[in-house]
Amino acid sequence: MRVLVAYPPMESAKGSPMLTQNRQFQWFNEPSYLYPCVPASAATLLQSKGHQVQWVDCIAEQKSWTQFERILTDFRPEVVAMETKSPVVRRSWAIVKRIQELVPGAKCVLFGDHIAGNPKETMESSTTDFCIAGGDYDFSLASIVDYLSGKGKLGSGIWHRNDDGTHQNTGPYKQEGNLEELPFWDRDLTNAHLYFEKWKYRLPFMWTMAGRDCPYGRCTFCSWTVTYPKFRTVSPERLATEMEMLIQKHGAKNIFDDTGALPTGNWLLRLCDEMIGRKINEKVVFDCNFRFDYFTEKNVHLMKKAGFRKLILGIESASERTIDILDKSLTREQIVEGCKMASKAGLQPHLTMMVGYPWETREDAYETLRLARELMLKGYAHHLQATVVMPYPGTPLFDLCVKNGWIRFDPKDYDRFDMTEPACVLTDMNQEEVVQMAGQFYKIYLHPKFLMHQLRNLNSLDDLDYMRRGVTAIWGHIKDFASIRTDH
Repeated sequence: MRVLVAYPPMESAKGSPMLTQNRQFQWFNEPSYLYPCVPASAATLLQSKGHQVQWVDCIAEQKSWTQFERILTDFRPEVVAMETKSPVVRRSWAIVKRIQELVPGAKCVLFGDHIAGNPKETMESSTTDFCIAGGDYDFSLASIVDYLSGKGKLGSGIWHRNDDGTHQNTGPYKQEGNLEELPFWDRDLTNAHLYFEKWKYRLPFMWTMAGRDCPYGRCTFCSWTVTYPKFRTVSPERLATEMEMLIQKHGAKNIFDDTGALPTGNWLLRLCDEMIGRKINEKVVFDCNFRFDYFTEKNVHLMKKAGFRKLILGIESASERTIDILDKSLTREQIVEGCKMASKAGLQPHLTMMVGYPWETREDAYETLRLARELMLKGYAHHLQATVVMPYPGTPLFDLCVKNGWIRFDPKDYDRFDMTEPACVLTDMNQEEVVQMAGQFYKIYLHPKFLMHQLRNLNSLDDLDYMRRGVTAIWGHIKDFASIRTDH
């Protein structure tokens, strides 16, 4: 069958949409394109099964709606598969209808965390033919195409439309596929060179995703805990083999693994041994998501030797009460000690935080800012990013906010969950204060103590170029927060 895996244009005066492979949706002044790992796996899997697959990401490729329509009419896909998220789901519903008008008979499939959280809504609100109520888009999409080809049955957790317009589903979503058996993603088919992470260090920059999604998997604000209710991962040996392929075939010098958090323990030690034994550590730097409480005196030094560099670590808040509500299962002591341990070993902790929790006080928010400043100015952390709290539909945090009446607007007004305005009713801070607070985190980068730490760590032209690009990204974030609306 002819299958189009597509990201249609999402033009807006708000900026460039961060839609692909993102646990939160944002509009950015300084565009950043994240590699859609599981959709890329879906396209590769379908191609390996003999289907004619085309990939188009009009956001990363900066294609117009006219160009997208030309692709549709030229390729005449029998199946069009698209990822969507809450702030653009209504756009996606409209796009489905337009595709069906342009290519009569084409079956449209929608997936993503919003769809996983409430597939019935999309079936009732649009003419979408299939919804995938889980995160293994590759296995699920393959089962849909096999079903349409008359070669198999639909997998679990798939909602589909009948000829008379009614819909039904195949029951609860189950994570049934074996990740180890999937082919390595075809980076040429999926234009992997277009996708970059803001803090990339070297080019070529490539992505992997060893696990789906996080071994902890209980954070109430994360939409991917719904999308991937059970954590699975490939073997460390397979991940190392994929790295070797990326080095040999694509010349990769920087690899980022977007597993929600890489596992610790024996899995991590085996991966480090593989990277050292195969000399992968001599050819690439490796970045990943991690948890503060996964650090040990043993693994931080082994990770550094294996080529690990940047580790993205979620603080979210310095308030113990907030951490408990978010079910992060962390303490301030673990955060500080984890950062110190990692940075002293030569790793680069990258902190993520949020402000604007509806139950927090002004002092709670300032405490988070103070902790971030302490870690950055003492050299225990190298990077940070801050966002305004956004309780996405489908998450436990969203349900909690709806139950308590903490959302400032109609919870069904999905377009407004896009970080261009605060979503939550606040305690003793107003909306403007929250936005200004989020911007204050980025100003830590301009503090003389932080700059001195950065300058002392410059060892190469790569480091200097990395610092230069970082300044551009920081300025973009400051502009993003300056554009957030607080007058609603």
